[in-house]
Amino acid sequence: MKATRLLAVLSVLGIVAPTWVAAYPGGTPDFQTDAIPYCAPCHSSTDESALAGSGERAGKEVADRKHIATILAGEGAYGKLSEEERQTLASHIKAVDANAKVTVEFPPQVAKGETFQVTVKVTGGAGPVVGIALVDRAHRWYARSASQVGWEIAGTPTIIGPSGSPQTDWIEKRPERFGRNLSFVNITGVESDAPSRAWSKSKVIFTLKAPDKAGELPLVAAYFYGTEKASPLGYEIHPIYGKLIRGTYTGKSGRVKFSSAHVISVR
Repeated sequence: MKATRLLAVLSVLGIVAPTWVAAYPGGTPDFQTDAIPYCAPCHSSTDESALAGSGERAGKEVADRKHIATILAGEGAYGKLSEEERQTLASHIKAVDANAKVTVEFPPQVAKGETFQVTVKVTGGAGPVVGIALVDRAHRWYARSASQVGWEIAGTPTIIGPSGSPQTDWIEKRPERFGRNLSFVNITGVESDAPSRAWSKSKVIFTLKAPDKAGELPLVAAYFYGTEKASPLGYEIHPIYGKLIRGTYTGKSGRVKFSSAHVISVR
Protein backbone atom coordinates (compact mmCIF):
# COMPACT_ATOMS: atom_id res chain seq x y z
CA MET A 1 0.00 0.00 0.00
CA LYS A 2 2.90 2.39 0.71
CA ALA A 3 4.16 1.93 -2.83
CA THR A 4 0.71 2.68 -4.22
CA ARG A 5 0.48 5.91 -2.23
CA LEU A 6 3.96 6.91 -3.37
CA LEU A 7 3.06 6.36 -7.01
CA ALA A 8 -0.11 8.40 -6.58
CA VAL A 9 1.88 11.28 -5.09
CA LEU A 10 4.52 11.09 -7.80
CA SER A 11 1.87 11.12 -10.51
CA VAL A 12 0.33 14.28 -9.07
CA LEU A 13 3.78 15.88 -9.06
CA GLY A 14 4.26 14.89 -12.66
CA ILE A 15 7.18 12.58 -11.89
CA VAL A 16 5.37 9.52 -13.20
CA ALA A 17 4.31 9.62 -16.84
CA PRO A 18 0.65 10.40 -17.57
CA THR A 19 0.26 6.95 -19.14
CA TRP A 20 0.44 5.47 -15.64
CA VAL A 21 -2.25 7.85 -14.41
CA ALA A 22 -4.50 6.68 -17.25
CA ALA A 23 -3.88 2.97 -16.64
CA TYR A 24 -7.00 2.16 -14.66
CA PRO A 25 -9.35 4.51 -16.53
CA GLY A 26 -8.06 2.48 -19.50
CA GLY A 27 -8.77 -0.86 -17.84
CA THR A 28 -6.01 -3.27 -16.84
CA PRO A 29 -4.11 -3.65 -20.13
CA ASP A 30 -1.11 -5.34 -18.54
CA PHE A 31 -2.88 -7.57 -16.01
CA GLN A 32 -4.54 -10.69 -17.47
CA THR A 33 -5.59 -12.47 -14.30
CA ASP A 34 -8.55 -12.91 -11.96
CA ALA A 35 -9.70 -9.83 -10.05
CA ILE A 36 -12.21 -9.15 -7.30
CA PRO A 37 -13.83 -5.89 -6.10
CA TYR A 38 -11.59 -5.12 -3.12
CA CYS A 39 -8.80 -4.36 -5.61
CA ALA A 40 -10.58 -1.14 -6.66
CA PRO A 41 -10.42 1.27 -3.67
CA CYS A 42 -10.29 4.20 -6.10
CA HIS A 43 -13.81 3.28 -7.27
CA SER A 44 -17.06 4.40 -5.66
CA SER A 45 -20.17 2.31 -5.05
CA THR A 46 -23.59 3.10 -6.43
CA ASP A 47 -25.33 2.09 -3.19
CA GLU A 48 -24.48 1.29 0.40
CA SER A 49 -25.61 -2.34 0.19
CA ALA A 50 -22.33 -3.16 -1.57
CA LEU A 51 -20.59 -2.47 1.76
CA ALA A 52 -23.22 -3.79 4.16
CA GLY A 53 -21.87 -4.43 7.63
CA SER A 54 -19.06 -1.88 7.46
CA GLY A 55 -20.83 0.80 9.51
CA GLU A 56 -20.23 4.46 8.74
CA ARG A 57 -17.62 3.58 6.13
CA ALA A 58 -20.36 2.32 3.80
CA GLY A 59 -21.87 5.79 3.43
CA LYS A 60 -18.48 7.32 2.70
CA GLU A 61 -17.90 4.92 -0.19
CA VAL A 62 -21.10 5.84 -2.05
CA ALA A 63 -20.60 7.84 -5.25
CA ASP A 64 -22.64 10.85 -4.12
CA ARG A 65 -20.25 11.45 -1.22
CA LYS A 66 -17.01 10.01 -2.50
CA HIS A 67 -17.10 11.49 -6.01
CA ILE A 68 -20.04 13.79 -6.82
CA ALA A 69 -19.57 15.89 -3.69
CA THR A 70 -15.96 16.65 -4.62
CA ILE A 71 -17.09 17.85 -8.05
CA LEU A 72 -19.76 20.16 -6.66
CA ALA A 73 -17.31 21.53 -4.08
CA GLY A 74 -14.77 22.34 -6.79
CA GLU A 75 -12.02 20.29 -5.19
CA GLY A 76 -8.78 19.67 -7.05
CA ALA A 77 -9.00 19.88 -10.84
CA TYR A 78 -12.77 20.34 -10.62
CA GLY A 79 -12.02 23.87 -9.41
CA LYS A 80 -11.14 24.80 -13.00
CA LEU A 81 -14.82 24.46 -13.88
CA SER A 82 -17.45 27.09 -13.18
CA GLU A 83 -20.24 26.27 -10.75
CA GLU A 84 -22.63 25.75 -13.65
CA GLU A 85 -20.16 23.41 -15.36
CA ARG A 86 -19.71 21.41 -12.16
CA GLN A 87 -23.48 21.04 -11.86
CA THR A 88 -23.64 19.86 -15.45
CA LEU A 89 -20.79 17.39 -14.99
CA ALA A 90 -22.47 16.00 -11.88
CA SER A 91 -25.73 15.51 -13.78
CA HIS A 92 -23.91 13.75 -16.62
CA ILE A 93 -22.20 11.38 -14.20
CA LYS A 94 -25.45 10.62 -12.41
CA ALA A 95 -26.92 9.73 -15.80
CA VAL A 96 -24.01 7.35 -16.43
CA ASP A 97 -24.67 5.61 -13.11
CA ALA A 98 -28.42 5.46 -13.67
CA ASN A 99 -27.96 3.79 -17.05
CA ALA A 100 -25.09 1.43 -16.17
CA LYS A 101 -26.54 -2.06 -15.92
CA VAL A 102 -25.22 -5.57 -15.45
CA THR A 103 -27.30 -8.73 -15.75
CA VAL A 104 -26.54 -12.45 -15.70
CA GLU A 105 -28.20 -15.15 -17.79
CA PHE A 106 -27.77 -18.72 -16.55
CA PRO A 107 -29.58 -22.06 -16.21
CA PRO A 108 -31.37 -22.21 -12.83
CA GLN A 109 -30.31 -25.84 -12.35
CA VAL A 110 -27.38 -27.91 -13.61
CA ALA A 111 -26.22 -31.47 -13.09
CA LYS A 112 -23.19 -32.37 -11.00
CA GLY A 113 -20.07 -31.98 -13.15
CA GLU A 114 -22.03 -30.37 -15.98
CA THR A 115 -20.40 -27.76 -18.21
CA PHE A 116 -22.65 -24.83 -19.05
CA GLN A 117 -22.59 -21.19 -20.10
CA VAL A 118 -23.22 -17.99 -18.18
CA THR A 119 -23.72 -14.75 -20.11
CA VAL A 120 -23.04 -11.40 -18.49
CA LYS A 121 -24.54 -8.40 -20.29
CA VAL A 122 -23.50 -4.83 -19.52
CA THR A 123 -24.80 -1.45 -20.60
CA GLY A 124 -23.13 1.92 -20.23
CA GLY A 125 -19.92 2.95 -18.56
CA ALA A 126 -17.77 5.76 -19.91
CA GLY A 127 -15.14 3.55 -21.49
CA PRO A 128 -12.98 3.10 -23.36
CA VAL A 129 -12.59 -0.05 -21.24
CA VAL A 130 -14.80 -1.77 -18.68
CA GLY A 131 -14.24 -4.87 -16.56
CA ILE A 132 -16.42 -7.84 -15.63
CA ALA A 133 -15.77 -10.42 -12.92
CA LEU A 134 -17.70 -13.44 -11.67
CA VAL A 135 -17.84 -13.47 -7.87
CA ASP A 136 -19.81 -15.12 -5.08
CA ARG A 137 -21.55 -12.12 -3.52
CA ALA A 138 -22.48 -8.50 -4.15
CA HIS A 139 -20.02 -6.99 -1.70
CA ARG A 140 -16.98 -4.79 -2.28
CA TRP A 141 -14.82 -6.30 0.46
CA TYR A 142 -16.28 -9.74 1.11
CA ALA A 143 -16.66 -11.06 -2.45
CA ARG A 144 -14.51 -13.96 -3.59
CA SER A 145 -13.90 -15.24 -7.09
CA ALA A 146 -16.66 -17.59 -8.29
CA SER A 147 -14.08 -20.37 -8.51
CA GLN A 148 -13.58 -20.21 -4.74
CA VAL A 149 -17.11 -21.42 -4.02
CA GLY A 150 -17.07 -24.42 -6.34
CA TRP A 151 -17.53 -23.16 -9.90
CA GLU A 152 -14.74 -24.06 -12.29
CA ILE A 153 -14.01 -21.64 -15.13
CA ALA A 154 -13.81 -24.30 -17.82
CA GLY A 155 -12.70 -22.32 -20.84
CA THR A 156 -11.58 -19.01 -22.29
CA PRO A 157 -14.36 -16.40 -21.94
CA THR A 158 -15.91 -15.12 -25.16
CA ILE A 159 -15.83 -11.32 -25.13
CA ILE A 160 -18.29 -9.53 -27.42
CA GLY A 161 -17.62 -5.80 -27.65
CA PRO A 162 -19.97 -2.91 -28.47
CA SER A 163 -19.51 -3.52 -32.21
CA GLY A 164 -20.92 -7.02 -31.84
CA SER A 165 -17.61 -8.64 -32.78
CA PRO A 166 -15.49 -10.96 -30.59
CA GLN A 167 -12.49 -9.44 -28.84
CA THR A 168 -9.34 -11.45 -28.18
CA ASP A 169 -6.48 -8.92 -27.93
CA TRP A 170 -6.69 -8.42 -24.16
CA ILE A 171 -6.98 -12.05 -23.10
CA GLU A 172 -4.39 -13.29 -25.62
CA LYS A 173 -1.74 -11.27 -23.81
CA ARG A 174 -1.88 -14.04 -21.20
CA PRO A 175 0.34 -16.94 -22.31
CA GLU A 176 -1.85 -19.83 -23.43
CA ARG A 177 0.24 -22.30 -21.42
CA PHE A 178 -0.90 -20.55 -18.23
CA GLY A 179 -4.55 -21.06 -19.13
CA ARG A 180 -6.96 -18.38 -20.22
CA ASN A 181 -9.89 -19.62 -18.17
CA LEU A 182 -10.25 -16.34 -16.28
CA SER A 183 -13.16 -15.14 -14.17
CA PHE A 184 -12.28 -11.48 -14.98
CA VAL A 185 -12.01 -9.78 -18.37
CA ASN A 186 -11.66 -6.37 -19.98
CA ILE A 187 -13.97 -5.17 -22.75
CA THR A 188 -12.54 -2.49 -25.04
CA GLY A 189 -14.12 -0.06 -27.48
CA VAL A 190 -16.73 1.13 -24.97
CA GLU A 191 -17.94 4.66 -25.62
CA SER A 192 -20.92 6.31 -23.97
CA ASP A 193 -22.16 9.88 -24.30
CA ALA A 194 -24.13 11.22 -21.35
CA PRO A 195 -25.44 14.45 -23.00
CA SER A 196 -27.01 12.46 -25.86
CA ARG A 197 -27.93 9.49 -23.64
CA ALA A 198 -26.01 7.04 -25.86
CA TRP A 199 -24.81 3.92 -24.03
CA SER A 200 -22.59 1.07 -25.24
CA LYS A 201 -23.68 -2.53 -24.82
CA SER A 202 -21.43 -5.58 -24.54
CA LYS A 203 -21.45 -9.12 -23.20
CA VAL A 204 -19.16 -11.88 -22.00
CA ILE A 205 -19.92 -15.60 -22.22
CA PHE A 206 -18.23 -17.64 -19.51
CA THR A 207 -18.04 -21.44 -19.61
CA LEU A 208 -18.45 -22.93 -16.15
CA LYS A 209 -18.31 -26.46 -14.81
CA ALA A 210 -20.40 -27.43 -11.81
CA PRO A 211 -18.79 -29.26 -8.88
CA ASP A 212 -19.31 -32.99 -8.37
CA LYS A 213 -21.23 -32.32 -5.19
CA ALA A 214 -24.87 -31.28 -5.07
CA GLY A 215 -25.78 -27.97 -3.48
CA GLU A 216 -26.87 -24.36 -3.96
CA LEU A 217 -24.04 -22.18 -5.25
CA PRO A 218 -24.06 -18.37 -5.50
CA LEU A 219 -23.11 -16.41 -8.59
CA VAL A 220 -22.85 -12.63 -9.04
CA ALA A 221 -21.32 -10.42 -11.73
CA ALA A 222 -19.25 -7.39 -10.73
CA TYR A 223 -19.09 -4.53 -13.23
CA PHE A 224 -16.15 -2.10 -13.15
CA TYR A 225 -16.62 1.08 -15.16
CA GLY A 226 -15.62 4.72 -15.37
CA THR A 227 -17.83 7.79 -15.56
CA GLU A 228 -16.03 11.00 -16.44
CA LYS A 229 -15.12 10.27 -20.06
CA ALA A 230 -18.84 10.10 -20.89
CA SER A 231 -19.05 13.87 -20.36
CA PRO A 232 -17.17 16.55 -22.35
CA LEU A 233 -16.56 18.26 -19.00
CA GLY A 234 -15.10 15.13 -17.43
CA TYR A 235 -11.75 15.06 -19.17
CA GLU A 236 -9.01 17.16 -20.69
CA ILE A 237 -7.25 16.38 -23.96
CA HIS A 238 -3.53 15.76 -23.70
CA PRO A 239 -1.65 16.23 -27.02
CA ILE A 240 0.06 12.85 -26.62
CA TYR A 241 -2.03 10.76 -24.23
CA GLY A 242 -5.51 11.79 -25.36
CA LYS A 243 -8.38 11.96 -22.87
CA LEU A 244 -7.22 12.25 -19.26
CA ILE A 245 -10.03 12.18 -16.71
CA ARG A 246 -10.46 15.39 -14.77
CA GLY A 247 -10.50 13.68 -11.39
CA THR A 248 -7.19 11.88 -12.12
CA TYR A 249 -6.35 8.38 -10.92
CA THR A 250 -7.17 9.26 -7.30
CA GLY A 251 -10.47 11.00 -8.10
CA LYS A 252 -12.87 8.12 -7.26
CA SER A 253 -14.66 8.47 -10.60
CA GLY A 254 -14.68 4.71 -11.23
CA ARG A 255 -17.53 2.50 -10.10
CA VAL A 256 -18.18 -1.05 -8.95
CA LYS A 257 -21.74 -2.19 -9.60
CA PHE A 258 -23.11 -5.67 -8.96
CA SER A 259 -25.75 -7.75 -10.65
CA SER A 260 -28.52 -9.23 -8.57
CA ALA A 261 -27.37 -12.08 -6.34
CA HIS A 262 -28.20 -15.44 -7.94
CA VAL A 263 -28.14 -19.05 -6.80
CA ILE A 264 -27.80 -22.03 -9.14
CA SER A 265 -28.90 -25.48 -7.98
CA VAL A 266 -26.46 -28.33 -8.59
CA ARG A 267 -28.29 -31.66 -8.63
